[in-house]
Amino acid sequence: MEVRSETPCRKDFDFTVPAAAIAREADRTARDFALSVNIPGFRRGKAPVSMLKSRFADEINRELKRRIVYAAFDKVSEDKDLDMVSCGLEKEPELKDGEDFKFTLNADIAPEIELGDYTAIQVDVPAVEISEDTVNERVAFYRSMYANYADVEGAAQADDMLKVDYKADFELPEDASASLKRQVATENGYIWLSEPEIIPGAIAALTGAETGKEYEFDSTYPENYRETALAGKTLHYKVKVLGVQRKKELTDEELCEKTRTPSLEEFRKMIRISLENEAAGKRHGELVEKVYETLSAGIPEFELPPGVLQTEVSRELRKLANNLVKSEADVEEFKAKTEEHRKTAEEAARKSLRRTFILRKIARLEKIELSRSEVDAQLKGMSRYYGYKEKEFRSMLEKTGGMDELQLDILNAKVLDFLASKAEAAAKK
Repeated sequence: MEVRSETPCRKDFDFTVPAAAIAREADRTARDFALSVNIPGFRRGKAPVSMLKSRFADEINRELKRRIVYAAFDKVSEDKDLDMVSCGLEKEPELKDGEDFKFTLNADIAPEIELGDYTAIQVDVPAVEISEDTVNERVAFYRSMYANYADVEGAAQADDMLKVDYKADFELPEDASASLKRQVATENGYIWLSEPEIIPGAIAALTGAETGKEYEFDSTYPENYRETALAGKTLHYKVKVLGVQRKKELTDEELCEKTRTPSLEEFRKMIRISLENEAAGKRHGELVEKVYETLSAGIPEFELPPGVLQTEVSRELRKLANNLVKSEADVEEFKAKTEEHRKTAEEAARKSLRRTFILRKIARLEKIELSRSEVDAQLKGMSRYYGYKEKEFRSMLEKTGGMDELQLDILNAKVLDFLASKAEAAAKK
């Protein structure tokens, strides 16, 4: 093994395995392979090595290469001072009979980081007091949310609900979906005069509408509208208003019945606790970010492992594409701005990896690790939130590579919680 180091975060390990050693290992591999195959005329494991090599040349060759490369990786891993982030073959090596076997392992090495005294950081994020006005606002929100609609006379106002018949001048395709049909025409349907609009422009056109009257307006759908048949098109709608309904504010008794609380006082207590928890969570998030910003500001720039950086840039590019590309036209526009998008992706990747490696080093120094129960608990909560069975959600993450990202997020959160607790303790001294 010979070691080359062109940059601080990359080491190349050049391996040469003598032909004689390859021949010996090939025989051993063939004999091991014989234990898993049946060859007519021979008991399992007793077939001649030469016959095995001839009949199963490709399979034995693949297994032989795998064994040698794994042995090389073990040899590289023996150096406990070498903080490897990733390691892989530079290219698929070629193994030829009677020749030395040569290949190279490329290893990304974690950067050297000057952390400073990260346990002495002091930041100030004051706690938020929950006022009676704030509680009143939240109670009013629930009164509105649970309120029932009732028919009213006169002109429609903002946030009212209209019972309507409507039809647009759009010719439906033969294979039109039920949702597209409802969007183009409906009877005894409803339009809310609040965001998000069901029909673009309906709020402006129908505010002031009255029961029994008919109205017409043009509606222009956005280019990225979910119903692609309507995307970017302008439709002319005719609407007949069958009724105007408005929310009727709940009484205290009705509100308690809707929220299943024994009294308004108990409901207000519940609201206050909820608001205090929200405020505490928000404060913790702000504290964590402020601690990291203070920590990062005191750490000099450091080089990032090239392989890891390239992978992260590719990931950020995919995220950009997913957010920006919604149509064929978007594809061409994205391609035209490839360099601009790559620059944006690289900036995001560098920022993300800087954070990851800083927190990674602190985790190693403080021996902060993940337990299986922590990962399982997070998976359980996420699967419930997204509506999956836990086993299915885990399998999906494993197939897409999301499990590593999830574990990294949990570990980073633990390190940041550790730093935040140290910062709060330092502030109290």
